Amino acid sequence: ELCSSLAGIMLLEVFLVLGTLLIYFLFSKKKEETLPFKDGWWGRGQKPVTKEDSSIRPFKVETTEEELSDLFRRLDQARFTEPLENSCFHYGTNLVHLRKVVSYWKNQFNWKKQVEILNKYPQFKTKIQGIDIHFVHVKPPRLPEGQAAKPLLMVHGWPGSFYEFYKIIPLLTDPASHGLGDEHIFEVICPSIPGYGFSEAPHKKDFNSVSAASVFYELMIRLGFNEFYTQGGDWGWLICTNLAQIAPNHVKGLHLNMVSVSKLGLTHLLSVLLGRYFPGLFGFQDEDVRRMFPFLRKGLYRILSESGYAHIQATKPDTVGCGLNDSPVGLAAYILEKFSSWTDMEFQNLEDGGLERKFSLDDLLTNIMIYWVSGCIVSSMRFYKENLQKGIGTQKHEKLTVQVPTGIAAFPNEVLHTPQAWAKKKYTNIVSFHFMPRGGHFAAFEEPELLAKDILQFVDKVEKEQLWKKK
Repeated sequence: ELCSSLAGIMLLEVFLVLGTLLIYFLFSKKKEETLPFKDGWWGRGQKPVTKEDSSIRPFKVETTEEELSDLFRRLDQARFTEPLENSCFHYGTNLVHLRKVVSYWKNQFNWKKQVEILNKYPQFKTKIQGIDIHFVHVKPPRLPEGQAAKPLLMVHGWPGSFYEFYKIIPLLTDPASHGLGDEHIFEVICPSIPGYGFSEAPHKKDFNSVSAASVFYELMIRLGFNEFYTQGGDWGWLICTNLAQIAPNHVKGLHLNMVSVSKLGLTHLLSVLLGRYFPGLFGFQDEDVRRMFPFLRKGLYRILSESGYAHIQATKPDTVGCGLNDSPVGLAAYILEKFSSWTDMEFQNLEDGGLERKFSLDDLLTNIMIYWVSGCIVSSMRFYKENLQKGIGTQKHEKLTVQVPTGIAAFPNEVLHTPQAWAKKKYTNIVSFHFMPRGGHFAAFEEPELLAKDILQFVDKVEKEQLWKKK
């Protein structure tokens, strides 16, 4: 009898525990956490007590003759080193080729013409959280009857700039003229990240991706956009991701051409070890296997061989930045190397780094000139320290998922490939994931049409199925 009553008590306890767990799981599915908006003050000195001037002022790129003659003097006085024989781009920018680029820069490159190109789209500045934010804002030239333009925030990365988007802007603001239909027409906003290009650099420490996302959120609200789409690669990936975490009810969709996941668990580790042999077990597709394996060569070695710059910039950006800000040739060597290897790793085997296979020298030098004339290389590099100095995986945003409808365009020559199976642990609402047929890291700059088409099909999906309302 004692045994049966003990068994009865134990059974009751088991039911109580199970019941408690059931109630816990049913009712504890707490509201998805959002990332707190970061209301900082990044201006010089103390934050003034008076209200910030929130006016939006037109801006044009302008340079003086003094600035240009100083640049040419520095180019003339450059000291070059002889490269190793047959070293191509394996040691960094090839110095024989760099001489040719500098010669073109001095003798053929027409900066005044490029300034006109930069100024062909309307640009503005507005003060947010104590610093001047520069942005390009392009409205559609025409809209079909009864149709509204969809606001799209596009964010660049390092060592790029707002200029990366100049070829994709017309495809999005006037898709019909480019054979892309007129169902979805965009109003495009391309800001410069604070500390990049013509956005003022923060004067205080700790301006990270969440700070940038908060500033851009404020910018979009100031421009009158309560609901908008966002698009980004490189740092733009993280800033737009953070923005979707801060304001999930305002971001209708998030489109990325680069994804990285910092919170890796046991399944990730197992998939790295065994994914090549049992792809289906880990949700890998054939193309994932092609891009990721052998993992030592395409993962680990690549991280080690390509991340030296990031380590420097995440620890001592001001030291090396000082030299780059003083020498236009040094600046060009540093930036061009990234445009070579991040466009295609195979380009390291070419003496010219394959630089003109995907870009014109005019385009490459225009991007470099944006860094040179604004003197922003040091502040742009500091963004690595602000984002990485506390360690990978330690920030709140890294622990939170993203619920906003997400579209991912996975370009084959991206430095590191993130399979959808990994991405969906972070981005829980991936509505479109495409292996792109060609292209690398600087997708908008290199393959504007491919990227535009992917953005359009993603937005079409979100709109037709009203996915943002089902978040």
